Amino acid sequence: MKTLGVFCGSRLGQRENYSLCAKALGKHMAVRGIRLVYGGGRAGLMGVLADSVLENNGTVTGIIPKFLCRPEVVHPDLTELKVVENMHLRKKLMYDLSDAFTILPGGLGTLDEAIEIINWANLGLHRKSIILLDVDGYWSLFCNLLSNCDAEGFSDIEHRKLYTVLDDPERVIEALG
Repeated sequence: MKTLGVFCGSRLGQRENYSLCAKALGKHMAVRGIRLVYGGGRAGLMGVLADSVLENNGTVTGIIPKFLCRPEVVHPDLTELKVVENMHLRKKLMYDLSDAFTILPGGLGTLDEAIEIINWANLGLHRKSIILLDVDGYWSLFCNLLSNCDAEGFSDIEHRKLYTVLDDPERVIEALG
């Protein structure tokens, strides 16, 4: 695995562990020579993750839609920045450039990205690994919701088989090989 697509929040969230996990993931990626593909932002967990990869001499590709391409939003020090027309193209290009995906805590945008990449796996559009980095149980309610979809008969397969839940950034890299 050479490139990891990471979806995460443009805010830091309420728990320090979110940032600590993003920083640790970035370091592990850089040390192992895994390129980060992410949303291109400088704020929140996105910024912490990108900074960590860069501080550890790693490579970072940011993908940002044109309407967000402002100095206060875009990370200024990326290895590569790709500007696309809209959010849909951002997700598509992130998918195209990534060998696997990890999803850290985040808000509506992160939830949208998580649902879409998991649904693409559900539809058979890809077989790329998806790992939810479950910092302090952040993803437990999300996983319960997907399990409820299964239990209520809204799925032909068990959603849980489409992704892995891990709580340690180093284990994420190990699991992806």
